[in-house]
Amino acid sequence: MRIFNIFRGTKGWLSMWERGVRFRHMRKETEVRRRVQILDFWHTHGLHATEDAFGVSRRTLFRWHAALARSTGKLEALDPKSTAPNGRRKRIIPSEIESFIVQERAAHPRLGKKKLTALLNTQGYAVHESYIGRVLTDLKRSGRLPAPTRLSFYARTGTHREQRRTTRKKVRRTTKRGMELDTIVRFIDGTKRYILTAIDVERRFAFAGAYTTHSSASAADFLLKLTDVCPFPLTELQTDNGSEFALRFEEACEKLNLTHFHTYPRTPKMNAHIERFNRTVSEDFIMWHRALLRDDIDAFNDALVDWLLWYNTVRPHEALGLVPPLRYIVSTLSKEECQRWWTRTYY
Repeated sequence: MRIFNIFRGTKGWLSMWERGVRFRHMRKETEVRRRVQILDFWHTHGLHATEDAFGVSRRTLFRWHAALARSTGKLEALDPKSTAPNGRRKRIIPSEIESFIVQERAAHPRLGKKKLTALLNTQGYAVHESYIGRVLTDLKRSGRLPAPTRLSFYARTGTHREQRRTTRKKVRRTTKRGMELDTIVRFIDGTKRYILTAIDVERRFAFAGAYTTHSSASAADFLLKLTDVCPFPLTELQTDNGSEFALRFEEACEKLNLTHFHTYPRTPKMNAHIERFNRTVSEDFIMWHRALLRDDIDAFNDALVDWLLWYNTVRPHEALGLVPPLRYIVSTLSKEECQRWWTRTYY
């Protein structure tokens, strides 16, 4: 099977492509172009004019010319080489200082460079804080410092358990689509409440629910309720890096076959739609039902469902041409699809 090539039959396209690739992989493309310009000026106007115009010595010009000749005219020969020394200096740590630091860090893992410097000065070693910091870095890299075990205390059982940290590469959303989720935190007379919110980027369908705990189990329960009341299938959702959107929430996403995207740290503008909905639900509903949110969270959620029904079926949205979200969703359905009204409002 022959692969289609738009440049087939064009003379010189392969060499042009190879030169473009070579330029892209050069360390300093601008310096190579400058050297080519100087060599061209030298062959045209002579040696003395080149020295006066560019301040380049005769020896440098002949060295560039010889390098270009050895490479049969390939421009990567003019790419400046690395000037890093072949043999670099290595920091030598006195054995007394190293053994003292290892011994102190084994007994007290939280000792930093400031306190270690003060302890070494009392022992008669005239060392600086920055030097001890570099020594600690070298010892960590070589594995000569003991790695402390992080423990978590469980107040309910009174036991300590070792923390297990798993590094997972978080997925970022390339285009704005799917659901955006977030958490609103409210302090009411010493009582802390959490309102989980969600909104669809395209259809503006919104959902919310109040909880007493800020756990991943609460977020997973909210996600299950969201999939039940959502009038269209969910495939993607995006959250920030909060702890409530981990563990149980991740397990629920895997169970429901949902792609979970994350925002970058300290970038709420990546979740702009849900941030704007948080302001709307805060100003239109939460601030008028603070006492109910504090005293009876079930009654608050019942009232919140009524407000969400009004938000999704009656309230005009400028982004949708001043029509409610559910009316907009029905208008986008084809004739073959069922256009009956959704009646699952038991949450």
